[in-house]
Amino acid sequence: MEVFLIAKLDHQLNEEIRDKEVRLIGADGAQMGIMSAAQANAMAEELGLDLVKISPNAVPPVCKIMDYSKFCFDQKKREKEAKKNQRVVEIKEIRMSPSIDTNDFNTKVKAAQKFLADGNRVKVSVRFRGREMAHTNLGEKLLMDFAAACTDVAAMEKNPKLEGRFMSIFLTPKNSK
Repeated sequence: MEVFLIAKLDHQLNEEIRDKEVRLIGADGAQMGIMSAAQANAMAEELGLDLVKISPNAVPPVCKIMDYSKFCFDQKKREKEAKKNQRVVEIKEIRMSPSIDTNDFNTKVKAAQKFLADGNRVKVSVRFRGREMAHTNLGEKLLMDFAAACTDVAAMEKNPKLEGRFMSIFLTPKNSK
């Protein structure tokens, strides 16, 4: 079983830095000028910290004196916090037929409003069967009525679109902030 890393922190440390000269940034964030990599490494060892190559593509490369293990820990902590705050938006689908009755229609509207209140997008589609394909305007009117019934909690992304035997619209929740 292979494990693939999505993002790997790949910095050169201490003796791995083999450039002739580097631009050094101190532990406090102050510019310390351009010097040889060996000199910079000696300064980092004096302070008991690591020399880390931050920007390898710059001329000369930029290195910083820091506690690398603490830096990695803080980075992972920030990534974990960002992952905790993100939310996956699902697309819920509601299907109807052009000859839907009013009570069934109202039930579907309530279900859609519940999905939208949870922050999900809703795809509302009407399925045409047989001769119903000749009356796609009924389906379009039905979808527009559905969108009108949900206007207080949702916004319609695009006008109804016919794709094969289905006509559909997408509803996105309005921001309540």
